[in-house]
Amino acid sequence: MQKQNKKCSFCGIEASIDVPLIAGNDGQICEACVVLANQVVSSWGKKKELAEMQGPLPKPVEIKALLDEYIIGQNLAKEILSVAVYNHYKRLKHESSQIGGLGSASGNVEIGKSNILLIGPSGTGKTLLASTLAKIVGVPFVVADATTLTQAGYVGDDVENILVRLLDVADGHIGKAEWGIVYLDEVDKIARSPEQAFGTRDVSGEGVQQALLRLVEGSQVKVPCKGRRKDANNTDSVMIDTRNILFIAGGAFPGLEKHVEKRLVPANTAIGFHLDISRSNLKPPLEELLNATEPDDLKRFGLIPEFIGRFPILAPLEPLDIDALIQILTEPKNALVKQYQHLFAYDGVNLEFTSEALVEIAEKAIIRNTGARGLRSIIENILRKPMFELPTRGNVEACIIDASAVKGETTIKLIEREEPEPVQQKAH
Repeated sequence: MQKQNKKCSFCGIEASIDVPLIAGNDGQICEACVVLANQVVSSWGKKKELAEMQGPLPKPVEIKALLDEYIIGQNLAKEILSVAVYNHYKRLKHESSQIGGLGSASGNVEIGKSNILLIGPSGTGKTLLASTLAKIVGVPFVVADATTLTQAGYVGDDVENILVRLLDVADGHIGKAEWGIVYLDEVDKIARSPEQAFGTRDVSGEGVQQALLRLVEGSQVKVPCKGRRKDANNTDSVMIDTRNILFIAGGAFPGLEKHVEKRLVPANTAIGFHLDISRSNLKPPLEELLNATEPDDLKRFGLIPEFIGRFPILAPLEPLDIDALIQILTEPKNALVKQYQHLFAYDGVNLEFTSEALVEIAEKAIIRNTGARGLRSIIENILRKPMFELPTRGNVEACIIDASAVKGETTIKLIEREEPEPVQQKAH
């Protein structure tokens, strides 16, 4: 009787020296089918993880509407971020639902991710935009300060520590961490220094940009599980795939507008009677210059071309004027005026700000050039004495802040409760 060759129960390939089979109770399976089965299980596992992290993915218009509840203005940046985040997680959601990571709708087209670079003055809401987006989508989120990073081998934080923190936020769940959002703050501080002394290395500038390239673009990165520094004897580590992690970088980029202006406005080289005074005083506003930023301007600022290429989406943020700062004080869900009114209400005090007082507070923030971030310190300074005294007094009904109190010209107006008149007893 002729011996029958063993075949894979799934694909039917015959066993050979190059194709070993794993035997089971009712059949055999080859290595290729084992790998394919692992991809199927992994794909369904990621789909389940995404379903646990979020419900239906909101559309770009819905994302912007949710951003409007927390952030005032910045309509252009909100639209850019809404579209970018929607496309990113739409791609992940559809790929996770298909075997092997490629959907039937995309065919053989593999869609890459597009990281985002936020450009705008300090205090315009870059960090708040990124954190609110992560809250809307429902994924892990971390903020990494680029100024603490150094090139590998030098004193400071390695870029892999960013993933360690992301893994901690995801409660050690690798699948959730690989769908998270990382915000790189103060990325303008790692720009290449124009002059370096001979024999020295720019380990906190260009060196960090080089170290971030592999992390941002997408690769398999080995990170320690418990936040320890990398060493040869540390075996307690895991592999994290950064291909699906969305990186959002942000920075104030002071002086970037000068590079944009040189490109947009031709230099007036005439002198004497030939000088065009009207053109020499012409300077586009900061908002217009930031909106016209191109990769070449970022290169002149000090970012290396490879790093710029990893952030193809540029989202400029406009400077905040007085009207925008007043809206920030009063309109969002977590507006500062609402926060302090709640704090005073715990002590039974009604806190009121006049419209003139809000204008003065906004003007102070404009003078300090701190943006919305400086509003809290201004209000804290104004309300320090009432917050110190009122909980003890207990007889104050209202606290009114007017423009003169903000300027420090007069004291804050306090309205005391009217004590009920004692009831006179009739003489018998």
